Amino acid sequence: MSLSPAFLDELRARTSLSALIGKTTKLTKAGREYKGCCPFHNEKTPSFYVNDDKGFYHCFGCSAHGDAIRWMTDQRGLPFIDAVKELAQAAGMDVPAPDKRSAERAEKALSLHGVMQAASEWFAGQLGGLEGAAARELLDRRGISTATARAFGFGFAPDTRGKLRAALKQFGDAMLIEAGLLISVDGKEPYDRFRGRLMIPIRDQRGRVIAFGGRIIGDGEPKYLNSPDTPLFDKGRTLYNLDRALPAARKSDRVFVVEGYMDAIALAQAGIGETVAPLGTALTEHQLERLWRIADVPTLCFDGDAAGQKAAMRAAHRALPMLAPGRSLRFVTLRDGLDPDDLVRAKGAGAFEALVREATPLVDRLWSHEVAAEPLTTPEERAGLRGRLAELAKSIGDPVVRSEYHSEFRRRYDEQFAAAPRRAFEPRQPFVPRKPGQKWSPPPPPVTEDAKEVRAAGIDRVLAKAVLAGLIRHPVEIARHVEVLGSLRMADGALGRLFEAVVDVALEDRALQDQTLDSARLVTILAQSGFEAVARDLLRADTMPYSFTQPTGDVTRAREDLDEAIAILVTRPEVDAALADATSAMQARFTDEAFERQVALVREKQALELRLANLVQSNEDARAFDAEDD
Repeated sequence: MSLSPAFLDELRARTSLSALIGKTTKLTKAGREYKGCCPFHNEKTPSFYVNDDKGFYHCFGCSAHGDAIRWMTDQRGLPFIDAVKELAQAAGMDVPAPDKRSAERAEKALSLHGVMQAASEWFAGQLGGLEGAAARELLDRRGISTATARAFGFGFAPDTRGKLRAALKQFGDAMLIEAGLLISVDGKEPYDRFRGRLMIPIRDQRGRVIAFGGRIIGDGEPKYLNSPDTPLFDKGRTLYNLDRALPAARKSDRVFVVEGYMDAIALAQAGIGETVAPLGTALTEHQLERLWRIADVPTLCFDGDAAGQKAAMRAAHRALPMLAPGRSLRFVTLRDGLDPDDLVRAKGAGAFEALVREATPLVDRLWSHEVAAEPLTTPEERAGLRGRLAELAKSIGDPVVRSEYHSEFRRRYDEQFAAAPRRAFEPRQPFVPRKPGQKWSPPPPPVTEDAKEVRAAGIDRVLAKAVLAGLIRHPVEIARHVEVLGSLRMADGALGRLFEAVVDVALEDRALQDQTLDSARLVTILAQSGFEAVARDLLRADTMPYSFTQPTGDVTRAREDLDEAIAILVTRPEVDAALADATSAMQARFTDEAFERQVALVREKQALELRLANLVQSNEDARAFDAEDD
């Protein structure tokens, strides 16, 4: 169907977006806009805005954005043309008649849908007949109830070459071949594609049968056989059980991805209906995009064997270029040899839910995989780890998420491999890295007078000035760090007052959320409160040896380094205070436990100093985590 831009613009103009969204989402008037809690992610404070004048909605929490048509496709799950038709009917508009070629394609698709539905009904009938006994026994052994088999449309294809062809002869061989139900080789007589198999209908999100998956009865290869790609079916864009999973996912705000049909069916039978599966291939970019339209963080539950875990890592790597703020993946790891079907049949849904509560975030999965990939006992091996992590972070398309991964990988590396101090009378011991995943645990809050004095000294004033200069140079970064920075006790005087003014701008200026606030405008806003001289003095401080304080240079690197500087600014006073407490405890009474605590804190402080020294290095002296970007 050919829809002109003029028609679509008129359709949007005639649609009251607030009224459309207000049917399912509670909105309240907020000036010239409407606001409410976002329907695309769980939140308690409204960050979802609807603007009728501009004709779009936007969520400042999850970045969901679109017009009336996008609302119908993303929130209602309708195909584009169905969304247009429904909006046009409500607006009293006639949808333009399709051109001849579009009409022919639509007619063919309609006919193919009829073929697939007829085949599904015929297969279901065969399952209940004498020849379907073995297939029924297979379902019984797999714990599939009669009600579940009926709900998912199970069927049976007899082990013959022509029964389906004869049963659907009214459609003609050409259409049956195009639907993927018959095979024709070199002009020879066509024959049935599926023979001697338990048949599982594959449906689109509207519930229409578009393909089949056939599981062999007994021994043989391939174990599962899918329909070929057809005008109705593209296996790289289709997710099995999507039509049934969507309503359940909207209620639970989650979606699970398993490897195969039987896993999805077993979980649905156990009451976990928000489950889909790819169709014999690794997750594709199209399938990932579809999953993210359902939930911000889909959970992958692949089999516990080597093949399943390898598939999980392929999905993780494929997702990296597509990550966005708030959009990621989680991973449930099953014991070796188990799949979700085995688990829920043996131990019930509760066992699966227990694993879900321990699901691993994407960053943890990537880190643990790379740390375990090779030995890490030599400098060269550890350098290899740094290079692999850098490549992973570099592949992320979104600059903010990429920066966060750079910082997180760098922090974990520093924690795990920071060199330990030694007593003067002890010989140097061979370097032994921490075990994968092992982290330094902070000690209890300091209580001694020494610790109180260190804490009272506040943060590093020189580093604080550099961070403030960086925030003024890159004001869109303020909102990302405002909560952490707001918890700091800044130095007294003009610097502290300027810091508070910058935080106030971040909290009050909407332009920050739209990422339109530039450095010049921020200085103008600060000047209104009498801070122009201090702010401009910071911007003139070109002697500060940091990329984020310079007026020119690589913006991505500057923002990554600013992230790192803020992390050090926040952490160093706490480590110093804890170290003062540990030192006092050592002086009062030497014990192995007290010594180990002091050593751990000294190592942590050394790691922080090393991280700060890396920031001071010149751009020509590229660090391992940034060298690949040069």
